[in-house]
Amino acid sequence: MSHIRPQPFVRTDELEQAVKSIQQHFASFPEIAVVLGSGLGHFAETLSDRKAISTASIPGYPVSTVHGHKGQWVVGKCNATHVLAVQGRVHGYEGLPHQKVAFPVHLMAALGIRTLIITNAAGGINRFYRPGDLMAITDHINLMFKNPLHGLNNLQHGPRFPDMSAPFSNKLIDLAMHEGLQLGMRIHRGVYLGVNGPSYETAAEIRMAERIGADAVGMSTVPEVIAAAYRGLRVLGISCITNMATGMSAERLEHADVIKIADAIKDDFTRLIVAILERQTGNEKEVLR
Repeated sequence: MSHIRPQPFVRTDELEQAVKSIQQHFASFPEIAVVLGSGLGHFAETLSDRKAISTASIPGYPVSTVHGHKGQWVVGKCNATHVLAVQGRVHGYEGLPHQKVAFPVHLMAALGIRTLIITNAAGGINRFYRPGDLMAITDHINLMFKNPLHGLNNLQHGPRFPDMSAPFSNKLIDLAMHEGLQLGMRIHRGVYLGVNGPSYETAAEIRMAERIGADAVGMSTVPEVIAAAYRGLRVLGISCITNMATGMSAERLEHADVIKIADAIKDDFTRLIVAILERQTGNEKEVLR
């Protein structure tokens, strides 16, 4: 009689192959990574001394199929800060299990990344928000009803039951809020709701989301943050509010409009990320490490 054997949610051999591939390409690797959401890849183009690798060339790395997600890792300098910029992420709605969606985070952790700034384009639910605003994520709600840690666990990577009481660093949230306000930006603190997509939410679903405490909604981020918490990374999440969610305005929702608004606010977004990274002097240096 045959038995179905549970599989690990991240294969050690696959991870080791990916690590070797990256190490052959980059002479040194940073401790800080920025994952760039839909239409937000411009930040990577501002780095100096940058060197890029296509994610399609990394063994085991899932390939992004969505417009606005370029699909490459860029290592360079943001002023004096050595940083990895991830241009393009993958999503569950592309047909990938969440274990694969989280693979890039496991790879970053294995390469020595300690701080993860994760960004996304999101729909605004909070009635005080407007398209073009930024939101520092204080917590998330997982309405994807999936978890990237399903499968056999390797205790060398993290605990079987990771704590999720503070998946986003309060120090980094405070830093983002301070820098955003100093730059004169409309920046909020709020809760991110993760859904599967790819269809946008109905007005009834958004009314439910508002009642359970969500301020913004999107189709990414949650699997990566769970994996980051599992791997012990310090996380800052930033949502770019590219539209108001269904029922919050009379506008129809289209991905092209999301990319358009993300492109319009890319300069402010880049200024904020640069300001956060520049605060690596004095006491603030330990915040991002």
